[in-house]
Amino acid sequence: MEAQPPPLPASVLPVQRWRLWLHLLLVVPYPLIAAFAGGADKEAKRSALTGGWKSLLIVCGIELMVFSTILGLAVWLSRTTRDDLMLRARGMGRFIVQGMGYSLAIRFGIGLVMGLAAAVLILLGVVTQEAIEQFVNSNRPDVEKLVDVKALKNDPIYFWLTLTFVSFVVAGLREELWRSASLTGLRKLWPQWFGSTQGQLIGVVLTSLLFGIGHLGQGWFSVGVTALIGMALGTIMVLHRSAWPAIIAHGAFDAASFALLPLVLK
Repeated sequence: MEAQPPPLPASVLPVQRWRLWLHLLLVVPYPLIAAFAGGADKEAKRSALTGGWKSLLIVCGIELMVFSTILGLAVWLSRTTRDDLMLRARGMGRFIVQGMGYSLAIRFGIGLVMGLAAAVLILLGVVTQEAIEQFVNSNRPDVEKLVDVKALKNDPIYFWLTLTFVSFVVAGLREELWRSASLTGLRKLWPQWFGSTQGQLIGVVLTSLLFGIGHLGQGWFSVGVTALIGMALGTIMVLHRSAWPAIIAHGAFDAASFALLPLVLK
């Protein structure tokens, strides 16, 4: 019989509420920085990760340094532990297999939901197939603002750094640490509302909306899809009581998406 995951951790030492408030104020708004940056640079023609693989490493290094500083300060203030963040890595092999499987399931699930919704609208006569195709083409994620598609096609170092370092560290690890830290802050500050599994799932919905808005620079369609992906990843994290399956799933999802870009974008 498979062992049940440990219960969600509770702080051993009492922490003043002002520390917990600062934790939330530091961590939770972090995705809005990306949204603001995307809006402020709306007219820019070049991608954020452009200029070759060296520039990619510099930009990613700066992003990781900023995030690490914010998260480190928040964790220090709130006395958050590795267990609070659900970062215990027991059974990493199992987490990797689960994460890869969840990545495929999320991609299939989103495609299925979108396909069924489109089919229903067409059958009901609300829209035509041509209108849906036009909508999708007009509102597809503006990935050119994120990565240099030309470099993905022509620079193998840039390509593999994007599939590995960017996907699993800059995206998967950083963004799921943000989610875990946000859920931890909610759980510590309002344990009566967010302390249970059901409460954490409510927290997942709230944080996923922010996660979606953080991708505003790629368009509103991307905001909706990314919010749904965030809900799936947050649910995985809460139900497993570990951030690692979500981190692996997130990284694998992004890596597969980046690998397909040179094929689908001409």
